[in-house]
Amino acid sequence: MSASNAAFRPAAAMLGLSIREVSQALRDGRVSATELCKKCIDQIQRTHYLNAFITITGETAIEQAQKADNRICTGVLTPLDALAFVLPLSLSGVPTSVPVCRRHSTDIQPCQLTRTTWTLSRALAGSTDGVFGPVRNPWSYTTLYREQSTEDLDSDWAIAGGSSGGSAAAVASLSSFLALGSDTGGSTRNPGSLCGVVALKPTYGLLSRHGLIPLVNSMDVPGIMTRSVHDAATVLRILQGPDERDSTTVQAPSTPPSLPEHFDIRDICVGIPKEYHAPGLSTDTLAQWSRVAAMFEQAGARVQEVSLPHTQHSIVCYHVLCCCEVASNMARFDGLEYGHRSTVDSSTDAMYTTTRREGFNNVVRSRILSGNYFLLKSNYERYFVKAQQMRRLIAEEFKNVFRSGIDVLLTPTTLSDAARYTDFIQEDNRTRSAQEDVFTQPVNMAGLPAVTVPTALSRRGLPISLQLIGQALQDWKLLTVAHWMEQQVNFPLIHLHGDSNERKLDRSVRERTHTRGS
Repeated sequence: MSASNAAFRPAAAMLGLSIREVSQALRDGRVSATELCKKCIDQIQRTHYLNAFITITGETAIEQAQKADNRICTGVLTPLDALAFVLPLSLSGVPTSVPVCRRHSTDIQPCQLTRTTWTLSRALAGSTDGVFGPVRNPWSYTTLYREQSTEDLDSDWAIAGGSSGGSAAAVASLSSFLALGSDTGGSTRNPGSLCGVVALKPTYGLLSRHGLIPLVNSMDVPGIMTRSVHDAATVLRILQGPDERDSTTVQAPSTPPSLPEHFDIRDICVGIPKEYHAPGLSTDTLAQWSRVAAMFEQAGARVQEVSLPHTQHSIVCYHVLCCCEVASNMARFDGLEYGHRSTVDSSTDAMYTTTRREGFNNVVRSRILSGNYFLLKSNYERYFVKAQQMRRLIAEEFKNVFRSGIDVLLTPTTLSDAARYTDFIQEDNRTRSAQEDVFTQPVNMAGLPAVTVPTALSRRGLPISLQLIGQALQDWKLLTVAHWMEQQVNFPLIHLHGDSNERKLDRSVRERTHTRGS
C-alpha cells in the first residue's frame, strides 16, 4: 500500500495494517501513538464478548504511548515502538512476572495493553478450561459463519484453541498488532491456526525464557503471534539472542533487516511427511495441504514425500516427559512465595495442602500425580528414561530428513478447523490434547522452528492453516519460505458480523495491503 493511499486514514483503519506500515505512518505523522493506542483499547471493549482479556492496562498503555509520541518528535523510533501488544498471563508483568520483551528495552518499546486469557498451567487444550472462562474464536462472529449458522449466538461459537487462545484471539480481532504466547507442544501454533493468524515457534534457545512461567523447561519456547509473516520476522529479529538470565539461550545467526520481497522458490525442497496423514484429518484440511503442496511444485520447488516413523509415539512420549517436569515445576506453588495462598492457617501442612487443592484443577493435579509416579525409583527407567530415548529418536529422524536435502517440511497444523465449544467439551482433556497436538508436538521434542500460516477458510467459514517446519537456527529461512507461501494463498481478512462502515474500510485497506505482500 502506497503512502498516498494510507495518508489521512483514521486510526481505526490503521488497526488492520502491518507493523511496518503502521510504524511508517507514525513516522510520517499520519497517526499519533496515543490515538492509535486509544483505538486499540476501544476495539478491545467492542470485542469484549470474546473473553480474550484478563486485565486492560489502559492508563499504562496511554502513558507509554504519550512517551512514544515524544520520541517520535525527536526522530527516535524503533520498529515496534508505540505498537499495542498483549501478553498471556504466563508471561505477564502485571503482576506475575517480567515479560520477555523487556530484555531488549532499547529496541522494543511497545504499549502493553493487557494480559490475555491463558489456560491454567498451559496444560489444557482449547482455552476452554481456564479459571477465567473459555475464549471465543473471533471468526465465529464473522458474517460468513453467522450466515451458515442456525443456532443462537451464545451457544454456536467456535473455540480459539489453546493454550494461548487469548493472545491469538486478540491479534485476530484486530485488538493488538502482536502478541506473545508460550509454546510447549503447540500452544501458540494451535490457536494461531484456528484463529487465522501467523504463529511462530522459534528454535529452542533462540528467545529467552526469562519471565516465562515454566511448564516443561526442556520444551517451553516463547511464541510470536502476528497477522503476517513479515511482522513475525520483525518481532523475532528484535527478541532473539542470548540472555544472561537464561542459560539455554544461544547466539542468533546474523539476519538481514527484513525478509526479501522476491524469493526464488525453485531453490527450495519441500518435504511432505507421510505419517502426518493422521486419522481424523478433515477433508478441508487435506485439500488445503494438497493444494499448497501443488502450488510449491508448480512454482518450481521440489516436493517429495519423507518418512518420520517415530512420530506416532510422540504424544505418549510427550505425556510422560510433560508430567515429570510439571510435577517438578508445580512444586514451587506452595502458597509461601508464588501464586495463590489459602486462608487456612491451622498448620503449615494444612496450608500447603489446601493451597494446592484450591490452586490446581483436576487436570493439573492428575499430571502432578502422574509425574511423581513416573519418577519413582521403581519406575524411572521404565518411563522417564524410555521417553527420553524416544525423544532422541524423534529428533534424529528430523535431522536425517533435513540432511537428505529437505529445506522445510509442510504439514497440517490441526486436524480440522475450530470445533464448536459444545462439541469440544464432550471429550476429556487428555483425549483433546492427544488429538490437537499430533502435528505440532514433535517439533518441540526436537527443538526445531515452526510457523503456522493461514491458507483459506473452510466450508464453515473458519480458518484452515498449514505448518512449515525448518532446521534448527534456520528460522529466517523458514520465515522466508512462509512469506512466499503467504503471498500466494492470499488469505482473506476478518470481517466481524454487524461491524460498522469504519471496519469495512479497515478491511478494505488491509486487503489491498495483503495483496501486495506486506
